[in-house]
Amino acid sequence: MGYYLNNDDTYHKYQEVVNGRYFIDKSPILTEIIPLIGTSQKYICITRPRRFGKTTMANMIGAFFSKACNSSDIFDSLSISDYTDYQIHLNKHNVIYIDFSDMDDECRDYPSFIGRIKKRLKRDLRRAYPDIVFEEDSTIAEDLMYINQKTKDRFIFILDEWDVVFNLKFISEEDRRQYLLFLKVLMRDRSYVTFAYMTGILPIAKYSSGTELNNFLEYTMTSEEKYSEYFGFTELEVDLLYSKYSAHTPNPLVTREGLQSWYNGYHTKSGGQVYNPRSVIAALMNNNLGNYWTSSGPYDEISYYISKNVDAIRDELALMVSGIPVSAKIREYAATSMNMSTKDEIFSAMVVYGFLNYENGYISVPNRELMEKFDEALMKEASLGYVHRLSVNSERMLKATKAGDTATMTEILEYAHNMETPLLSYNHEVELTAIINLVYLAARDSYRLVREDKGGIGYVDFIFYPMTNQNDDCIILELKVDDTAEHAIQQIKENKYVLAFSPKPGEPLSYTGRRLAVGIGYDRRSKKHECQVEVIECT
Repeated sequence: MGYYLNNDDTYHKYQEVVNGRYFIDKSPILTEIIPLIGTSQKYICITRPRRFGKTTMANMIGAFFSKACNSSDIFDSLSISDYTDYQIHLNKHNVIYIDFSDMDDECRDYPSFIGRIKKRLKRDLRRAYPDIVFEEDSTIAEDLMYINQKTKDRFIFILDEWDVVFNLKFISEEDRRQYLLFLKVLMRDRSYVTFAYMTGILPIAKYSSGTELNNFLEYTMTSEEKYSEYFGFTELEVDLLYSKYSAHTPNPLVTREGLQSWYNGYHTKSGGQVYNPRSVIAALMNNNLGNYWTSSGPYDEISYYISKNVDAIRDELALMVSGIPVSAKIREYAATSMNMSTKDEIFSAMVVYGFLNYENGYISVPNRELMEKFDEALMKEASLGYVHRLSVNSERMLKATKAGDTATMTEILEYAHNMETPLLSYNHEVELTAIINLVYLAARDSYRLVREDKGGIGYVDFIFYPMTNQNDDCIILELKVDDTAEHAIQQIKENKYVLAFSPKPGEPLSYTGRRLAVGIGYDRRSKKHECQVEVIECT
C-alpha cells in the first residue's frame, strides 16, 4: 500500500459515510463509470461548489475499484451489487488517488508543492514494483509507461480538488503553466490510463485555454445534466432522510418544509431541484435548522465578490435579496477568482462557488441559508449605498410596524424614495416589492417572509410567518400603487387573508399572536407614501 497508489484511506473514509445515520446510496454512478473504462471516453471531470459531495464520491469510487483492500462489506449491501459487472471490477484495479488540497504547512511555493507529490508517487511505484529496474532520473510518466510495458498493468486516476492550487497565493502564471503541463504529461494519451476522474470547483476551461486537458469531458451543474443526481440531495432523497430523522429523534424540531426553505433552491440544467447535502445532514443531526455554510477560503465571503465592482451589481443584488430573479449571462469559465471586474464575471463566480443559483438565464439566491449570508453582507457593506442604508433601517421598520407607528414607517419609506435610487421609480410592482423586502430585511431573523402566498380568497402580497416565537405578531402586508393604505386594509379583511394563519382541521393553533393587517399605499403623482396598521380578529 502506498501514499497515493492503492491506499486504503478511501475505503475507511467512505465506510464512515456509509455508517452514518443519514447515508444516501449514490453507488449507481458506478454503473455509468464502468462502461467508460478502457474507452476513449475514459476522462471525466466533475465540477461543483463546495459541500456538494465531490470528495465523498471520489472516496467511494476509490474504495470500489482499488486493490488496496476488500470493500465487499460496504458494496455488497449497496445498489451497485446488482450490476452485472459488479464482481469484475470490485477491488480489481490499481488506483492512484491524489487529493491536491492535502498539503502541509511548510508548503511555501510551487516546487515544494508539486515536488512533494512527485516524490511520494514515484516512491509508491518503485515499492509496488520492486522487480523492475527504473532509471534514477526518470519522470513519473516514464515510470508508469515502463510498468505498463513490463507488466501490462494499467491505472485508474482519481484527482480530487485538482484546481485548488490556482487559489494559492504562491502560484504564479508560470506555475500554472507548469502544473497543467504536469497533468497533461501524466495522463494525456497514455496507454497506462484506464480511467481518469477529476473533481474541482472551477471548470477546466477557466484554466486550460490550450490543449492540456481537452481530453476530459466536463460536467458542471449548469451546463450538463449527466451525473447531476449524484451530487447534492434530490427531493426524494431528502424525504427518505426526513423519515429516518422523524423515526429516530425523540423531539423533532426540524420540519420538512424547513429543510426545503433553508437548503433547497439549486437547480440542475434540466430544472431538477438539489439540496445542499452537508447542511441537510447537519440540520438533522443537530435537530436544528440553522446556517451551516462555513467559510473555507477567501472566496467564500460574499463581500469579496461585492467589492469587485459595487456599482455594477448593486441594483441586481437588491432585487435578488428581495427574492426576485435577475437576468444574467453566466459563463462558468469566466469565473476568474482574482481578476473579476464585470457584472457577468462576478455573478459567474458566485454561481460557480455556490452562492447563487442559475436557471434558464436567471440567477437567484438559492435558499434561506445563503440569504442570511447576503443579508449579513448588506448590513455591513456601506459601499452598497442605498441598499445598505435601507437594510440598516429595517429593524426600525419592523419595530414601528408592530407598534402601529405609521409615522415612522412612512418616514423610512419617504427616506428610501428621497434617495432617488434606480429601484424607486415604482413604475412596476416588482420595484416596490424589492424596496419592501429591503426595509423589512431584519424581519427575516424571526419571520418567514412569503410573497404572494395563498390566504383566504386570493393571494397576499406579503405574509410574515413567525418562526422563533409562536406568540409573535402575525403580519399580513398589502401594497397599493396609486391607491390608499385604507383600501389595502379593506382588501385584507374582505378576502380573509388572515386565514393563512389558521390551522388545518384537527391541528392545534400554531400561531397565537396578534394578526396585524398592514397597508402601504404610494401615490405616483404626489410621490407620497401612507401606511396603516390594524389588529384584526381571527375568524
